[in-house]
Amino acid sequence: MPSTLIDQPVPPTDLPGLRAGEAPLTDGEIKALAAKAPLLVNVFGSWCVPCRAEHPFLMELQKQGVTIIGLNQRDKPENAKAFLAALGDPFARIGIDAKGTASLEWGVYGVPETFVIDRAGTIRYRHVGAIDAEVLEEKLRPLLKSLAQ
Repeated sequence: MPSTLIDQPVPPTDLPGLRAGEAPLTDGEIKALAAKAPLLVNVFGSWCVPCRAEHPFLMELQKQGVTIIGLNQRDKPENAKAFLAALGDPFARIGIDAKGTASLEWGVYGVPETFVIDRAGTIRYRHVGAIDAEVLEEKLRPLLKSLAQ
């Protein structure tokens, strides 16, 4: 699906952190992390069946050193924590988007959605739906590799 945010900076983001004692997740932090290496922003919910299907691919990317930021959409924090405890936690940071307001700023239609952010803090790619082996091999890995150079 097309996105008006492609080649635009990360939108304003200011969300409470999911984990105890974690600072709010802001667009400034996302940009600072992206300055080190291109990263993914993944919008997910514990209630989302396709999010469960894509989760092993996120875990694989994280194990390979890809930084992944989570936007936990319209979820209860305790449900999100249980989801991650059961399936593993691939996220460097997670912001709680309880009302879906930040997701609207990001142009999210539904979950899951994943964005690739370059070192300048610019959105370079948007994937709507679950990441699968084909998306991982044909889209995400090549794009992350090219943006890292």
